[in-house]
Amino acid sequence: MADLGAALAAIVGERHVDVGDAINDDDTHDECLTVTAVRPTAVVRPATTEEVAAVVTLAAEQGVPLTARGSGTGLSGACTPVDDGIVVSFARMADIVEIDLENHVAVVQPGVTLQELDEALAPLGFVYPVFPGENSASLGGNVATNAGGMRAVKYGVTRHQVLGLTAVIGTGEVITTGGRFVKSTTGYDLTQLIIGSEGTLAIATEITLKLYPRPAHTATVLAPFTTLEEVTAAVPPVVASGIGPMIVEYIDRKVMSGIVKASDLELGVPREIRHQTAAYLVIVLEDRRADRLDEDVEELATLLADLGAIDVYVLPPNAGTRLIEGRERIFWTAKELGANDIVDMVVPRAAMADYMAKVSDLAASSGSVIVGCGHAGDGNVHLSVYEDDEATREQVLRTLFTFGMEMGGAISGEHGIGEAKKKYYLELEDPTKVALLRRIKTAFDPAGILNPGKIFP
Repeated sequence: MADLGAALAAIVGERHVDVGDAINDDDTHDECLTVTAVRPTAVVRPATTEEVAAVVTLAAEQGVPLTARGSGTGLSGACTPVDDGIVVSFARMADIVEIDLENHVAVVQPGVTLQELDEALAPLGFVYPVFPGENSASLGGNVATNAGGMRAVKYGVTRHQVLGLTAVIGTGEVITTGGRFVKSTTGYDLTQLIIGSEGTLAIATEITLKLYPRPAHTATVLAPFTTLEEVTAAVPPVVASGIGPMIVEYIDRKVMSGIVKASDLELGVPREIRHQTAAYLVIVLEDRRADRLDEDVEELATLLADLGAIDVYVLPPNAGTRLIEGRERIFWTAKELGANDIVDMVVPRAAMADYMAKVSDLAASSGSVIVGCGHAGDGNVHLSVYEDDEATREQVLRTLFTFGMEMGGAISGEHGIGEAKKKYYLELEDPTKVALLRRIKTAFDPAGILNPGKIFP
């Protein structure tokens, strides 16, 4: 440990290396509910791409595992270190390098948080549109997990917003991918290969992002329905209407009650309506002009009524903002209420009704409590599973994933595989595809030092 610490200190300076008891507990885990924290051999805080490359070269030469870490807000155990490894923290690489308004891009280091970037862009009238629900999340972590969030129905996920990367592969070599342009047919798209690889292929040290003009006006529409099936059936017509919603969320009655209570929120829905409601559809619209927004809201309200909504409510701006904020904090609410696991299955949007019917049947047959909400606009289902018995819970999760994959879905829509879901992923995924991914991993990381134990054993 002393030799490794000294070698790392020679690269980044002694003040920027922690070993032994000096390692902060925050650097031993992320927010996953099921993966145990691990204390690494060392935590190193580089300040430049060159220092990251030197750390990776050292680790490759000595066969020491490396785990990259941003804010640690992930939910799959993807940035949990190994006990004989090194954590590469980006606490010192948190600069907004440039905001280029002519090309509508921002260049950032991986430690920059979503909140910091948004605060810098707001006065300029621009926005980076990926908001995965935790504004303290870092852009490096977003790249690693291909973070999504509620706005994906309009803007897509992280991979749709990253134009280029500077990254260090497992040999210590530095590559630059993409650039300040939106299309290229020049060779393989390494940018897209690295995004979502959970730090197993490369460590991003600089990220070039798309920016958009920030609409001045938003409106939040709340529509209660008597069944979840009616909610999910309403989504395709809403998306196909041409209104262009920014957010389309479903929230079941139990989860909505938790949000309202936790946020001390009054939505103006009468008690008799609440008692009839099984689930709510929450839709946020945006526009640069208030009159056009009002027209879209009116058209949406008529459409929702025709689709079977019990009633339609246009929330006051403050209530709408707080409801969305409460929805973004739902993980913390579920954690406080004792959830044993969190699922982020994604299925084709039109299959959500059938999937949720199977989820309801599974909850009844297993005796587990399964409640949820999700990005109805893109089929991303978020479920909180309350089941204390580990064997029963494991079977419930396996069945939830199997149902979704049989419908053409995927195990994770945005949280990633990490350590938490790898056994289900390897059981249920096409083995030919897994074998190909392993060969790609070897090409990027021949020594196998980059985030070992994540995605693969």
